[in-house]
Amino acid sequence: MPQNTDILVVIVNYRTPELTIDALASLEVERKHLPDMHVVVTNAPAGDDSQQRITYAIAQNNWSDWVTFKELEKNGGFAYGNNVGIEPAIQSENPPRYVLMLNPDTVVREGAIVSLRDFLDERPYAGMVGSRLEDPDGTPQASAFRFPGILSELVATLRLGVFTKLMNRYAMTPPVQNHAHETDWVAGASMLVRREVFEQIGYLDEGYFLYYEEVEFCLRAKRAGWQCWYEPASHVVHLVGAASGISDTRKKAPRRPAYWFESRRRYYLGSFGKVKTLLADTCWLVGFSLWRVRRAIQRKPDNDPPKFLSDFFKHSVFCKGFYL
Repeated sequence: MPQNTDILVVIVNYRTPELTIDALASLEVERKHLPDMHVVVTNAPAGDDSQQRITYAIAQNNWSDWVTFKELEKNGGFAYGNNVGIEPAIQSENPPRYVLMLNPDTVVREGAIVSLRDFLDERPYAGMVGSRLEDPDGTPQASAFRFPGILSELVATLRLGVFTKLMNRYAMTPPVQNHAHETDWVAGASMLVRREVFEQIGYLDEGYFLYYEEVEFCLRAKRAGWQCWYEPASHVVHLVGAASGISDTRKKAPRRPAYWFESRRRYYLGSFGKVKTLLADTCWLVGFSLWRVRRAIQRKPDNDPPKFLSDFFKHSVFCKGFYL
């Protein structure tokens, strides 16, 4: 990594070479404002041609002076793929001031990263800040969230209008706001983190394969005294679900993979302990079961992932116990 790097951008690629190349192309425009930005693309082995296609694009577009490609030893998940890019840079003699974790399924609008950098420059108490994620047509996506908790699980699964209004302050996804504000956590699709946060609390927890790792990271940072903010002046197009295939809430969801349930379970047990995990799982199962009964009686559309209830129970503490 160049000695004068101000912002390190890390992109984890897994079978999404074209998306990654498009993300790099959008960053090329941003370099006009951030000449000291460097990008590391870490590539999880998947038996595809990602390595050849991405390295070819880097060479063909003369990106090699600001983009480094790293082939990973294993497909260790989102946290592992980011840490491989972040840790050596933070521990180097000339570490970057900031690290941007960026999804491959993003297109950075001009000025987006500058806005995040300026935001942290002006607020030394802020440890991380997230972008306004949006559809290609500019429609905003939920990007700032509250931490999952016992009551939030009941609100999310019960889906009863009166109850949701009464318990609105516990909803994990508040309405999208058009002004910068402090929040519990922001989406890891575009999150700029101050170097000192990594130095104080460590890196992403590699016990997570995918999902909940940025939630847990923001929770650790908050407990260490750092604030997390949302900055809507930073516009980043997020092609929801293009990388993972399960995140697009506008479509009927496919069956949730086992790692989603394991990540959720790890988050609760590691962050809150056995009693709160038991209560959270109970609230989820009760709320979702009641919703499924009401959905059937009222003949509401079934947009839940297949076998969601049985899969959740199979991975809950009732079946798995209290072991990580």
